[in-house]
Amino acid sequence: MDQALIDDSTLGIERKSLLPGTGFFLPDDVEAQRKDREVAERATGADVLVVADPDADGLACAATVREVFGEAALIPAGPHELEDGLERAAEYGEPGASVFVCDLCPDRIGRVADELTALVDRAGEVRWFDHHEWDPAVADAVREASVDLTVGGEDECTADVAVRELEDVPERLRELAAVTRDHDLWIKEDPRSDDLADYAVWVEDDETYVETVREHGPDLPADVEAFLAERRVEKEALIERAVDRADMREVDGLTVGVTYGRCSQNEVAEALRQEGADAAVVVKPAGSASIRGTDTFERCHEVAAQVNGGGHPKAAGCKPDIYDDVLDYAHHWTTQGATAKQVILDAFHRLPEADADGAGTER
Repeated sequence: MDQALIDDSTLGIERKSLLPGTGFFLPDDVEAQRKDREVAERATGADVLVVADPDADGLACAATVREVFGEAALIPAGPHELEDGLERAAEYGEPGASVFVCDLCPDRIGRVADELTALVDRAGEVRWFDHHEWDPAVADAVREASVDLTVGGEDECTADVAVRELEDVPERLRELAAVTRDHDLWIKEDPRSDDLADYAVWVEDDETYVETVREHGPDLPADVEAFLAERRVEKEALIERAVDRADMREVDGLTVGVTYGRCSQNEVAEALRQEGADAAVVVKPAGSASIRGTDTFERCHEVAAQVNGGGHPKAAGCKPDIYDDVLDYAHHWTTQGATAKQVILDAFHRLPEADADGAGTER
């Protein structure tokens, strides 16, 4: 394939809004080999390791662990890469190492059982910090595997859990957790939280983010602020396009704003809320989707759970299992996510009615 066809830097803003980034088009085995090399360099022989979701929350946990222990090899692992992260920690870490798993939640224990057993057998201790909605059976199985699991409350992010559970955490990292929570739980009261979230996405290397916030806490240095200001020109253009192509759908008395595009989902969801949406669905070119709620709709995790995902009452994510081959992705791009939108709207329709106590009853 001509590399220019997938070169993200040469796309105009409209096409960039409609298509996934360059990394999407790399074969999984090539990407896996690259990650193996990076993790091997970081983690071989390490006595402390952190397997973390590489967003602002997970990386804040890594910074906190590193500050407390003086070292910690970072193994990035998104929600769909959890088993790979556990396997790499077992393979490259020193026998008897302390391993922390942060900001990750398996949807079923069978998905990670073998990798977790191998990790526990090799490590000296495995501690797991998270704040997502856990299936009780999965939580029990993880604890039965000799893992020290701590799941935070609905008003905490995982960084909050880390600073609470670890000792001698400096004040700047406690403040980092509070500002990270402001974005992660979509509180949106501290303007620094958007800076952290954007920097975690845009920084070229996760290690750079970890070391920057470890040193500075939530108050990013001037050169980082200048970098963010430059990148936000494109960010705002992508947000504007996603908002412009949104539709409002009525679903059983709810107004659901539905759109498509590569964009910052929280800002798009906030714009749709201001236009009257009770909930927002942002379908991404790579096939995943973000679901955001409001004070009038706090069941995003229930919607996502039906569509290969999960999360929180007011913020969740999913990737519908509808992509069997490249033609399905071609249809996805050319129809601006029509099938994914409908599958997720159908999940809204299937929500059980809530009774007076908030429990679900079948429609």
